[in-house]
Amino acid sequence: MTVAVECAGLVKRYGRTTALAGVDLEVPANTVWGLLGPNGAGKTSVVRILATLLRADAGVARVGGFDVARDGERVRGLIGLTGQFAAVDEALTGYENLLLVGRLLELAGRTARARADELLTRFGLTEAAGRLVRTYSGGMRRRLDVAASLVAAPSVLFLDEPTTGLDPRSRGEVWGLVRALVREGTTVLLTTQYLEEADQLAQGIVVLDEGRVVRTGTPAELKAAVGGQTLHVRPTDLGRLAEAERIVAAVVGGVGRPDEPGDGGEISSALLPGRSAGAVLAEVAARLAAAGIEVAELGVRLASLDEVFLALTGAAA
Repeated sequence: MTVAVECAGLVKRYGRTTALAGVDLEVPANTVWGLLGPNGAGKTSVVRILATLLRADAGVARVGGFDVARDGERVRGLIGLTGQFAAVDEALTGYENLLLVGRLLELAGRTARARADELLTRFGLTEAAGRLVRTYSGGMRRRLDVAASLVAAPSVLFLDEPTTGLDPRSRGEVWGLVRALVREGTTVLLTTQYLEEADQLAQGIVVLDEGRVVRTGTPAELKAAVGGQTLHVRPTDLGRLAEAERIVAAVVGGVGRPDEPGDGGEISSALLPGRSAGAVLAEVAARLAAAGIEVAELGVRLASLDEVFLALTGAAA
């Protein structure tokens, strides 16, 4: 396995506040790796150190095999960075923004123009290329921002909460771009507050809390470690919620846990070890049907990343 990004014993202090207290991290090449944690957990500090914008007080960080402290220039030649807020010039057009970045990177004029055209096409911005960025939607600005970070064709891309403030459609557009980048060979380190985003995109997740790594694994591994499978039932008629709860309790062998009134009427019950999820699901479905209780939702799932986040950090997602 080729490691694209790695940290060992990373420490960063701001006065008396310790932002990072010995962070270890390995990101395999050509993957998306998620960095999760509550506000103040140290996510942005890790990204800034890896991007050579901040110097660690202790520990080692490497990108593409190069030490970020000793070989900063080599590292900067390998990376792209998209921050929490779109860093594009609203007084310029989309094309002019990308051309400006190309010239700042000392690309020849013809090369910079060709790269701008290529990225505008790739990110679906060709028709808006001549418009001022102030007329762009939030999703279009974010796409342009990501495009700007790719002008130098980086092999490693740092995305620091790239979909903050975007609507669901724009967020989905950014997700599609990230998946396409990885298919083309880019390694992505993603920090996010949206747990669904990490679940959708990341092959691996590192959970930070108070500057320390509290758990590392795939989304499925984290869910399995925090809790087993849970049965979920949502009756169509909320007036029969109590009756459905008794059926679930009788089959599962425990007490169903209904939502509070107004929470949607879902019954959740953890499956006991050794019980077949398929058999439990089939029996519950059969008993609900025999009782004439229609359901809007019936299924078995692992703990959600929201539940993982809460269990590992003690913070609400």
